[in-house]
Amino acid sequence: MRGVNRVMLIGNLGRDPDVQYLEGNIAVAKFPLATTETFKDRAGKLISQTEWHTVVLWRGLAELAQKYLHKGSLVYIEGRLRTRSWEDKEGNKKFATEIVGDNLIMLDKRADSHGHSAAHTDVENIPGTDAPPMGETSQDLPF
Repeated sequence: MRGVNRVMLIGNLGRDPDVQYLEGNIAVAKFPLATTETFKDRAGKLISQTEWHTVVLWRGLAELAQKYLHKGSLVYIEGRLRTRSWEDKEGNKKFATEIVGDNLIMLDKRADSHGHSAAHTDVENIPGTDAPPMGETSQDLPF
């Protein structure tokens, strides 16, 4: 029996993408993404809950993120969950669960050269977005 590991998120970037280049000039972008759900409690009061996700994009998607995305950008991300583990300087085992993005759709409205508004830019299935294994890191997550 095969398993399914798919994640679909619509949210806002918490900061500009951090893009680094690995050996072989492989681009990798990392940024926090906030998703907010709103519901009414029993008293009818509107409640908002925000979840923070760490998104990782590779190669072509990473370069697009660097060029077009910024803090506050509204995006649709589709990908899979990946959990990494490492030991910090004190020998404590740390874990990080990240969304490795395969598809990206920019949902911000933008004006084209004729002043018309485009609802989104679709960037899907760019060749070479498969992620090589992540190396160990001693950086703690910012949230």
